[in-house]
Amino acid sequence: MLDCDLFASFFLGGFECSTHSRRDGTRLDLIASTCHDRFAELDYRRLQSEGINACRDGLRWHLIGREQGKFDFSSARPQLDAARQTGMQVIWDLLHYGWPEYLDALSANYIDSFAEYCRAAARTISSETPGPHWFSVVNEPSFLCWAGGEVGLFPPSLKGHGNEFKKQLIRATIAGIEAVRDVVPEARFLQVDPLVNIVTDPEAPAHLKAEAEGYRQAQFDCTNILTGALHPEIGGHPRYLDVIGCNYYVHNQWVYHGRYIERTDFRYKPLYRMLNEVWERYERPLMIAETGIEDGRRPEWFAYVCGEVETAIRLGTPVNGICLYPIMNHPGWADDRHCHNGLWDYCNEVGSRKIYSPLADELRRQQARFDRLVFPSDRDREVAGVYV
Repeated sequence: MLDCDLFASFFLGGFECSTHSRRDGTRLDLIASTCHDRFAELDYRRLQSEGINACRDGLRWHLIGREQGKFDFSSARPQLDAARQTGMQVIWDLLHYGWPEYLDALSANYIDSFAEYCRAAARTISSETPGPHWFSVVNEPSFLCWAGGEVGLFPPSLKGHGNEFKKQLIRATIAGIEAVRDVVPEARFLQVDPLVNIVTDPEAPAHLKAEAEGYRQAQFDCTNILTGALHPEIGGHPRYLDVIGCNYYVHNQWVYHGRYIERTDFRYKPLYRMLNEVWERYERPLMIAETGIEDGRRPEWFAYVCGEVETAIRLGTPVNGICLYPIMNHPGWADDRHCHNGLWDYCNEVGSRKIYSPLADELRRQQARFDRLVFPSDRDREVAGVYV
C-alpha cells in the first residue's frame, strides 16, 4: 500500500481559483465563474464519491481584504463550511495570482498587508476546519514573476522586472509562512512551482546551449531564495521549505526561443528524471501539484503522468500525491472560452455536473494501480516532517 501519510488520498483534485486581472482590466474570479462558491459542498462530495479525499482550493484575497487592515471571510464561507461538513482535507491557496487593487505589489506595504491577511486566514481556517492545516502561501512564484514582472501579462504588468518581482514574492512567502505559524505552529506548507525542461538542437552553438541551460536552472531560483541558498539578504532558510509541489503540463518542455515539444521528440526528458532532480536538490517530499490537459487527451495524459510517478517512486523519489488540475472545466483566462480540461463540467442551476467518463475510468485504474504500490524504502518518512 502506498504511503499516504501526507494527504488523505494519493489523488487530489484542484479547484481553479485564479483572481488576477486581464490586460483589458477585467478581474477574473474562477471560483465564481465555475459556481464553486455556490456549490462547494456538492463539489467536495463529488470528489469523495470518486475516492478523492484531499484537494487544493483557494481564498480570494481581493474579496477578503477589500479594505486595508480589515478582513471579511464571507466570500470563503461556502468552502469553509464545506470543508468542515465533509471532512475534506484542503490545501488552501492564499495567493493565486490576484490581490487587492489598492496594493503596489513591489512596495513594503504589500508584504505587511499580505502577512496580516495570511494571519487572519490561518486564524479563520484553523478555528473552523479540521486539521492538519495545509497552506500554499504564494502559488507559482516562478511563473508569476515571469508573467507579472518580466512580460507584463499579469499584474503588476511590468516588463524587465522579473528578478525584482521574484525577490518580492519570496519575501511575501516568508512573511506569509511566519504569519501562519504564529497562529498554527504545526501548519504544513506546499511550495508550488512549474517543473520545466528547456532544450536546443544538438547542432546549436555552445553559447545557446549554455543560455538554455541557464534559463532551465532559473526554475529553481525561487526555491533557492526561499531556502537562503540564493540572495540570502532576503532572509530565506531551509525551515521555509516543507513539501514541494511540481506543476507539470504538456507545454512544460520547449525549445529555447521556440515552441514546446511533445513526448515523441528525442529531446524530451522523462518526467521521472525531472522529479528525481528536484528530490536530489532539496530532499523534501514531492507531489504533482497540478497536471491536466484539454479535450480527448485527458485520460492518456493522466496515464502518462501516473506512469512516470510510479517509476519515480520505484527508483526512490518520494512523490506523495498527484493533483488533477483543474478538477472542473472553467472559462479560459484570456477569452472566456469553455476549457474542457476537468473531470467535471459546468454545473446546472442545482449544482449537478456531468462527469467526463473516460477520465473517470482512467482515474479508477490509476487508483487501483497505486493502491498496490509500495515505496522501496522508508527514506521519505524521514523527511516528511516540517523542517526546522
